[in-house]
Amino acid sequence: MLEFLTEFPSLGRSDLSAFKQGIDEGFRTFSRAYGEALEAFFNPLLKFLVWFEKVLTHTPWPIVILVIALITWLGARSWKITIGAVLSLLLIGFMGMWEDTMATLAMITVATLVCVAVGIPIGILMSRSDRAQSIVTPILDVMQTIPSFVYLIPVVMLLGIGKVPGLIAVCIYAIPPIVRLTNLGIRLVDKDVMEAADAFGASSREKLFGVQIPLALPNIFAGVNQTIMMALSMVVIASMIGVKGLGTQVLRAIGNQYLALGLMNGLAIVALAIIFDRVSQTYGKRLQAYRETGHD
Repeated sequence: MLEFLTEFPSLGRSDLSAFKQGIDEGFRTFSRAYGEALEAFFNPLLKFLVWFEKVLTHTPWPIVILVIALITWLGARSWKITIGAVLSLLLIGFMGMWEDTMATLAMITVATLVCVAVGIPIGILMSRSDRAQSIVTPILDVMQTIPSFVYLIPVVMLLGIGKVPGLIAVCIYAIPPIVRLTNLGIRLVDKDVMEAADAFGASSREKLFGVQIPLALPNIFAGVNQTIMMALSMVVIASMIGVKGLGTQVLRAIGNQYLALGLMNGLAIVALAIIFDRVSQTYGKRLQAYRETGHD
């Protein structure tokens, strides 16, 4: 009796070993059977990522800075944020981190586009179905809490080392906020507004695209903002499976104890995060102000 209280009942060592081996063998069988098909499925995404990275790295740097400054101005409508973005990029280039920064920028941009393209429809589905919400929410909880190193294992087993596994790992980690906030934003749309849309005879599709999504845009952009921040936080971990960029240099600095190299590349990631954060936040606030003005 005392032994039962002091030692937790568990599977025997041989049974536990057989259980783990069964899982490993099952996944290896799945990987051998469907690995090539998955690689072919993700090949267009790889081509687009490689093309976009080449565009950023081979375009003359003044043009890249000018385009980023223009996008920053259109998003934030703030000279302070625009000048800050330009100065940050000039400093990054001056410190010899331009190519790595462009590779990271390409990865984050493509990852964000994938998260938006996949996450917003899932968020819309969740907002329209309580059953879908009850199914998807625990999955999102697992994606947000499981250590990122754990899901690197199956991704690498299926697709090997390279850009696509890194991109998938970044997307798995970064997609939950856009899904959650799209769902929340649509569910928070005023019921009186929806009743008015019903009174005017709007169809379900018209209500979604003409009323709910426009009113939920501030929440959706808050989700995009959080997704970008989480994607940037995955840069260093993604570099462990072959994603080139600033994360590779941080990893190298950790391995060789190069303080200056780690700080410089880390601050470059911070600079990118601040630019993305300020632009998306300011744009979201402008949408919120526009919505409130529209209501008034």
